[in-house]
Amino acid sequence: MGLAKRRRAMGYSQEKLAHLLGVDRTTVGRWESGRISPQPPQRRRLANALELSLDELDCLLATSAAMVQETARCQAEESPTPGDPDEMMRRAFLRVLSVSGALAALPVDEAEALKEGAGLGGPADFDRMNGHLWQVYQLARSKRAVHPVIRDQLTTLNEALASGRGPTRPLMSAAADLFQLAGEVAFDSNLYSEATSSYALAASVGRDAGAYDLWACALVRHAYVEMSERRHRQAAELLGVAARLARRGDSALSTRQWVASVQAEAYAGLGDLGACERAMDQAETVRELGGDSANGGWLRFDGARLAEERGARYVQLGRFDLAEETLTGALKQTALSAGHSYRRRGAVLTDLAVIGVRRGDTEQVVAYGGEAVGLARATESGYVARRLRSLRGELGPLSWDRRVAELGAEIAALSTS
Repeated sequence: MGLAKRRRAMGYSQEKLAHLLGVDRTTVGRWESGRISPQPPQRRRLANALELSLDELDCLLATSAAMVQETARCQAEESPTPGDPDEMMRRAFLRVLSVSGALAALPVDEAEALKEGAGLGGPADFDRMNGHLWQVYQLARSKRAVHPVIRDQLTTLNEALASGRGPTRPLMSAAADLFQLAGEVAFDSNLYSEATSSYALAASVGRDAGAYDLWACALVRHAYVEMSERRHRQAAELLGVAARLARRGDSALSTRQWVASVQAEAYAGLGDLGACERAMDQAETVRELGGDSANGGWLRFDGARLAEERGARYVQLGRFDLAEETLTGALKQTALSAGHSYRRRGAVLTDLAVIGVRRGDTEQVVAYGGEAVGLARATESGYVARRLRSLRGELGPLSWDRRVAELGAEIAALSTS
């Protein structure tokens, strides 16, 4: 029996298994085809999902690889055409593309349109519409519901760019803005490859528009994709470039402070407490800026989330003494009646549940984890679901408690629904 056959026997499609494990569907396909092997953390999650021991999983992977090698040998006799490039290589290319800002990712006709510029409508109209879409996205329970409107706006913007009339750079800035929003929708839906491509396009167009703040923010969002798959060093490299770009941008905007706050997350992932705290302190300087430092669209960093972000970084670093007080205060700030983000509250609840796990406090785990599951289910948020999957991976020592075991089952069902 190969890996694909076992997956089907467990009732999973490739997409459902990918959602459960927090990877792209194409990654599951490459595991099954033998082109790549799961990394050690992924092996453990994959074995749990397929109800196998690690030894049994290794046997299945070896069987799949052997089958593919035999198929490849037969096909090689008929055709020497190489297969698709490895997913990690493709992503590495897109990272380079983001940093360099090349327009090579765009189809030729769209690249020429961006260079020539134009406009059927005025750039100010696109800015207003984009701003409205960001507000709708921020308030929507299901982020995916915004996608059709974004697609229509992209079509309209392409028509404006191709028309041969109007100023170039403002329209290009509007395009960079919209590509970032498209990436956010994809990222929230766990579609990492689509998110990466959108952010790469946003960075490229922002670069050619000379919009340093837009360009930097696209790189920050791209770094989130890297960190979601625990590639903190790659994220830190992207964020270093973003910081240099932000220094060339508008000092009245909070771009530099947002870059610093995300750098703190990357440093925490690397286990560097000192660098993390220095970055958070730099992010705190956002309070010194005026009220117009965040535009509510592609740049929303106003310092309101600093407490919960600092608490989350301490959780990453294992400093629960510092984390719990900070997060408890942040939870009071994320009251839903005050219009705060469901994603924000779900993230804080999950972090508090993680602290409960580390302390062996089942009551804390069930109370906070259960509320976070309810929010993830109501909002269909891939972001909250990803955070909960990390929590589920730590529940093992407390699974003797029936309520904790049920919480783990709810998270698994949420991940595959």
